[in-house]
Amino acid sequence: MASLMENLIEVLGQECDAYEGLLTLSQKKTQVIASANLDDLQRITDDEQEAVGRITHLEKRRTEVTADIANVLNRDVEKLKLSNLIEMMAARPQEQAALAAAHDRLQGSVRELKRINEQNRELLENALEMVEFEMNLLQASKAAPETANYTRSAYSSGVQMGTPNGTFDAKQ
Repeated sequence: MASLMENLIEVLGQECDAYEGLLTLSQKKTQVIASANLDDLQRITDDEQEAVGRITHLEKRRTEVTADIANVLNRDVEKLKLSNLIEMMAARPQEQAALAAAHDRLQGSVRELKRINEQNRELLENALEMVEFEMNLLQASKAAPETANYTRSAYSSGVQMGTPNGTFDAKQ
């Protein structure tokens, strides 16, 4: 059981490190989004994908270790939470303290990562709205007003002034 707890504490520590690395990337991403540097944004996004892959692998290892601990304790793995495990470790204060520290560190990292990701999402939405606004403005500036030309049947011919579809007319 002691080695299982050591494995769990080790995996949680590695998972905390991975989340903190992802947190650092997300903080850099905020600056890159604000500066609108697409090359750096792509590089950071690729790095984030690698970090998420490492976290997924560590999460799988943590789940396996937790399942082993649940088998040893004869508990249901679905109901065995980390906070419950910390309470059960009252007889082993060193392991309990290490497990509680890893748990708190992991929770703090995930909470901060969630906050920064929300901030980045809002920045990206604002950037997309600005691009859409600029596209609409650009399209509106290219559209010329219609002339008041009417056909024989008294319908507007809908001809636009200027060059059609924004093409260049060399004769003008």
